Amino acid sequence: MSRATKTLYLVRHAKSSWGEPGLADRERPLNKRGASDCQEMGQRLQRRGWIPERLFSSPARRAIDTAHCIARQLPYPEAEIVVEETMYCAGAAALNAVLQRVDEHLASVMLVAHNPDMTELVNLLCGAVIDDMPTCAVAVVRLDTDYWLEAGAGAGELTDYDFPKNTGS
Repeated sequence: MSRATKTLYLVRHAKSSWGEPGLADRERPLNKRGASDCQEMGQRLQRRGWIPERLFSSPARRAIDTAHCIARQLPYPEAEIVVEETMYCAGAAALNAVLQRVDEHLASVMLVAHNPDMTELVNLLCGAVIDDMPTCAVAVVRLDTDYWLEAGAGAGELTDYDFPKNTGS
């Protein structure tokens, strides 16, 4: 019996605003460029048919705003975005732990979170050498497995990578 394939979309949140110095880090919104970039990246995902069955977001406002903006473009039901507290700047291992808890019946998921965690996770899963995922970058990872629980070091293959300033998309 052949193994199933899981698809993972790793999205770094879009560019955030530093316009309010007293604002807590978790509360920083997207800036104008960030709002435009996540709309563009959502449209690119939709054109390619890259629509996750489940979308998880960090609880930071900039990540949630990115997740909602992308969801509207796909279309993905915004009410079904799962805000996962453990995805807030907790490291690649914490993001991988979220993956390992995903229902095995889901074939595709999207995580919207932060750097350096996202860059570290794609490099961990794929043995890739991405120096720094830019804001609103999307890494597409294929996992040849039946179970998300098997997500871990070297388990994936980077099948696509895109970002707002990539003019070839």
